[in-house]
Amino acid sequence: MIALCPVMMAQKPQRFHEALPAGNYSGISALGNDRYAVVSDKSEEDGFYVLHIDIDSVRGRITALENEGFRSCGLPNRDIEGICYRPSTNTVFISGEQDNEVYEYALDGQRTGRRLDMPAIFKAANPNYGLESLTYDAKRHLFYTTSERPLKGDSLLRIQSFDDDLSPQRFYYYRPDASFSRKYFQGVSGLCALDDGRLLVLERQIRVPRLKLGASTIIRIYEVTPSDESLLEKRLLVEFRTRLTLTGRKFANYEGLCQPQSNLLLLVADSQNRYKGILRDWFLLILKRENDKT
Repeated sequence: MIALCPVMMAQKPQRFHEALPAGNYSGISALGNDRYAVVSDKSEEDGFYVLHIDIDSVRGRITALENEGFRSCGLPNRDIEGICYRPSTNTVFISGEQDNEVYEYALDGQRTGRRLDMPAIFKAANPNYGLESLTYDAKRHLFYTTSERPLKGDSLLRIQSFDDDLSPQRFYYYRPDASFSRKYFQGVSGLCALDDGRLLVLERQIRVPRLKLGASTIIRIYEVTPSDESLLEKRLLVEFRTRLTLTGRKFANYEGLCQPQSNLLLLVADSQNRYKGILRDWFLLILKRENDKT
């Protein structure tokens, strides 16, 4: 069942173009102490940015963003998409869509030599619709990842879990939304593990006309709870849309999300390197509604 009334509210998007270079920001993870790791799927090298972000959670605004620099492992970018932080090792893990692998990195950007033991069915995923999402549940010591679209032979997405030994555990089926139209590109672009065991799933549908004007996105965030059932039941938390018009340039392809605080989410958008000076590297906060009891 899908909830009829969203329980979270999107705030106004913000950009910090003086502090952050144009990019294709596809994933974000909280490191603690107001610091975040962010990946760009077309950065010159495999690695991540570290940002210091101050958030006013009452007003729902980012008050300052400082770029602490890019941490590179010195290898070519492999279309890196998702990133998560594991506190016990003080390391991050990054998923790549080109090779459909998830590697571990020290906070200086260097690879540790470890990676998730990815099941073969994911390694064979289409590189354009492969491992887009990654998150880590620190309380249950579980990683979760999934492909952007169903794998070959599947009609549903597989959300695959891994333990702290980086070994695959059980997987769950997730039914993505049906597209409103064949003109829309759709897929799951982000996962976020919550402290209580739930997972958030970021789905987005994108329509880009030939002349670009009128391009639009539909963003939905669902919650699911991994359990003994193989098919996850999803509940809608928030839905919103963005659009490119003659007078408005708030079109955004949101790809990454994390939970800095219990009452808010932080999303980052892929601007395709601020395409032709039109698109923006948007950051967006989503606040929990005060009257929601969940």
